[in-house]
Amino acid sequence: MPIATFGGGCFWHVEEAFRQQIGVSFTSVGYMGGTFENPCYLDVLARITGHAEVAQIHYDPELVTYPVLLDIFWRCHDPTTLNRQGPDRGEQYRSVIFYHTPEQAAAAYHSKARLDASDMYANPIVTEIKPAGDYWLAIAEHQQYLAKKRVVKN
Repeated sequence: MPIATFGGGCFWHVEEAFRQQIGVSFTSVGYMGGTFENPCYLDVLARITGHAEVAQIHYDPELVTYPVLLDIFWRCHDPTTLNRQGPDRGEQYRSVIFYHTPEQAAAAYHSKARLDASDMYANPIVTEIKPAGDYWLAIAEHQQYLAKKRVVKN
């Protein structure tokens, strides 16, 4: 099953944007793009690892295409703010697409160029597009965090 990996601020919000999508079979949150082995949340929060908070999406391409996932990604955050989303600040909250295949890379670059040319945003898109690297899974408590919080609130 193909995997897509996106960072766009707090990983809880990015994960939640994909979790209910038809064709998405599994989501998780973790860290990618840094130089620190096996980072924990506090390491990343301290900005010593270079990692971004990311959501990793396992999907069925027969039910949802990668370009559809890219559209969800663009809508779930502001891709024009460098190293921040809302109140979250720091490189761990950067906007980034980590591609797993050459086809994903081509689709990501095309999607970004199309969106940039659309004049949808007053500022340029700062989203990085990089090859996927090691993925470090966040602790169980952080997985599907917003869905769990909703259950607790009811």
